[in-house]
Amino acid sequence: MVDSPALVRVAGGEFLMGSDRHYPEEGPAHPVRVGDLEVSATTVTNRQYQAFVEATGYVTVAERPLDPADYPGAPAENLVPGSLVFTMTPGPVDLRHLSQWWTWTPGACWHRPEGPGSDLTGREEHPVVHVAFEDAAAYASWAGQDLPSEAEWEHAARGGLDGADFVWGDEAVPGGRYLANFWQGGFPWRNDRADGFAGTAPVGSFPPNGYGLFDMAGNVWEWTTDYYAARHPDPAGSACCVPTDPRGPSVTDSLDPAQPQFAVPRRVIKGGSFLCADEYCLRYRPAARRPQMVDTGMSHIGFRTVRRPVPVGDGRGGG
Repeated sequence: MVDSPALVRVAGGEFLMGSDRHYPEEGPAHPVRVGDLEVSATTVTNRQYQAFVEATGYVTVAERPLDPADYPGAPAENLVPGSLVFTMTPGPVDLRHLSQWWTWTPGACWHRPEGPGSDLTGREEHPVVHVAFEDAAAYASWAGQDLPSEAEWEHAARGGLDGADFVWGDEAVPGGRYLANFWQGGFPWRNDRADGFAGTAPVGSFPPNGYGLFDMAGNVWEWTTDYYAARHPDPAGSACCVPTDPRGPSVTDSLDPAQPQFAVPRRVIKGGSFLCADEYCLRYRPAARRPQMVDTGMSHIGFRTVRRPVPVGDGRGGG
């Protein structure tokens, strides 16, 4: 029996996707229409991912041996499986340099989240992390589901609050109440844990949005199927031409022009994470988006799944 999160029906409709008030990559805001959808109420947990691995024998990208041909000139001792692990710094740092708080850690993977010597004890209901895009897609396929497009994810995250800054409204901490797991304090060296958590939180620790979906803000970033472009396409400018169920740009357009030596496609991740700090990454919002190389998992990226209605007459319906 497949072990996966419960699905919540989210009615389709038109909404304003993106934002012109925050980071450049979120604009231009534009109307989009999406279809009906069933969305997993939470992100996939460590327990659920373990059930998938035990049932299939699947090996994640972070656990696979590296091919020296893919890394010309790299020292052999560096070509070992692993993943990027967040590490707090001893004090304030220049926030332009991510390498100060991200450490390539041999042996780090979904069931050893901080590397050798770590495990999932007490974190069974936390979101699975260190999953590359194909790791998330493999689970979704096993569950008979899919990963959401960017538009589907954002529509679901908004919970009916079209145009609001956050999934619960326009105030980050309404009435002093924390409604998501994000960073409070001086990033990346001091976490005040005002929301109750220093790292990931068990799924469902905060109230759901208007559609009954948990953790659509903070906790972990979530994979979508769309390839990344630095901006949304310009809106059509006519109500008759509102795009329906749009998909992102081509795989070629997703490559990072600043790093041509890494010809690795990038997909859109959404939702922000426990590492989002207001002075550095105010991205625990539905419009927020970031690129992520498809072959790279990290300690703040997970996923949730969706199921789309089966079209009438395609031969797969019941009788």
